Amino acid sequence: MTSMFPLPIPQDSGAMQRTRGGGRLSVKHSAGESRIDRLFQEGSARIRIPRVARGLPLEAVLINTAGGLTGGDHMNWRFEAGAGASMTLATQACEKTYKAHGNSEARVSVQLKLNAESSLSWLPQETILFDRARLSRSIEVDMMPGSRLLMIEPVVFGRLAMDETVTEGLFHDRWRVLQDGHLLHAEDMRLGPHIADALKHTAVAGGGLAMATLLLISLEAEARLATVRQLIGGSGGASHVTVHPRNAGVAETGKLLARIVAKDSYELRKVLVPLIRLLNPMGGMPKVWSI
Repeated sequence: MTSMFPLPIPQDSGAMQRTRGGGRLSVKHSAGESRIDRLFQEGSARIRIPRVARGLPLEAVLINTAGGLTGGDHMNWRFEAGAGASMTLATQACEKTYKAHGNSEARVSVQLKLNAESSLSWLPQETILFDRARLSRSIEVDMMPGSRLLMIEPVVFGRLAMDETVTEGLFHDRWRVLQDGHLLHAEDMRLGPHIADALKHTAVAGGGLAMATLLLISLEAEARLATVRQLIGGSGGASHVTVHPRNAGVAETGKLLARIVAKDSYELRKVLVPLIRLLNPMGGMPKVWSI
């Protein structure tokens, strides 16, 4: 579908061709189903909607037809779950970020909006960074009270099975989650330029090459904490805080945050798959995921 407001495509004065892509999807609740309301895509961005059983959340698969990112590339994704609607978002494959030229960076922007009584699960497959890759990613979430958010973001530094080593590069991951206009969760992770040295530190990855952040904002977050800790085991940790509303008449909710570290992507998936099945009971595992 076309849009009256296409995403701006930055102009690059350099001679090298750069990837530009953007996609938007909004989902509405109609006749007991979560259905497409608006869909827009351009450049290297594609959004595909596989069939799901009636009553399940709408599932969308994000595709970068360029096959990966490098310095100077830009991807922009925007998604909205309408009142009462449910959606699960996943990537078709792991997003690979290759060696950048000079100080140029690949940039990825993700914006998620959840309206009242909606549910959104952000479940991309791993982002793989290669040696001297430079990636800056921003994830912004605007959610209303009563909505449910699940986010799992896995990152892998080189592929151990391929004898790939990441020594230098840059990875900057910025998250901001607002509920009813108030800041609910914020984090900035920055690794580089000496990534290999940083990953060796116990406080970072303890020598692991794969990690993931899990965030659940939901009424049942506290009830899931014990099982989440059991599934993570010695691979990380999880915590919970109760979020008290600022506005009268709004029920409190919970925030569950977990960090997982593993030696490689395979070991990481062995932890993530049961976590997704636990925390995404309506949508289950996205069809594109495998282990």
